[in-house]
Amino acid sequence: MAEETKAMEVEKQEMVPAEETERTREVCCFVPRADIFETEDKIVVVADMPGVAADSIDVTLDKDILTINGYLEPEIPEGYSLAWAEYRIGDYQRSFRISNEIDREQIEATIKNGVLHLDLPKSTAAKTRKISVKTA
Repeated sequence: MAEETKAMEVEKQEMVPAEETERTREVCCFVPRADIFETEDKIVVVADMPGVAADSIDVTLDKDILTINGYLEPEIPEGYSLAWAEYRIGDYQRSFRISNEIDREQIEATIKNGVLHLDLPKSTAAKTRKISVKTA
């Protein structure tokens, strides 16, 4: 029973609840899974968005909210009709709250093989720096 409940919780987190957003497209909307890494100079967000092309992604920054949207159109080969589908296709949407330590002007986004990379450089003031100790 506990495993079934856990599986249901994971499934809930994979899709954006319909009551949280107003959508104009009649497709499912998934929350892309993401990993976040930090180095001394930047924070890197890696998000899975399989099938989404670079020209179908919107990355926006509004105040402290960084939002990624990926749009995917289902492809059915010409002359075929879908008989059975186990793989669900839909859009992707996820938001992250970023701190003032991020240099907003230098954020970069790239996608390759369905994986979106967001580079969030730290501002100069936020970077760790070594302070030398002098003898008095």
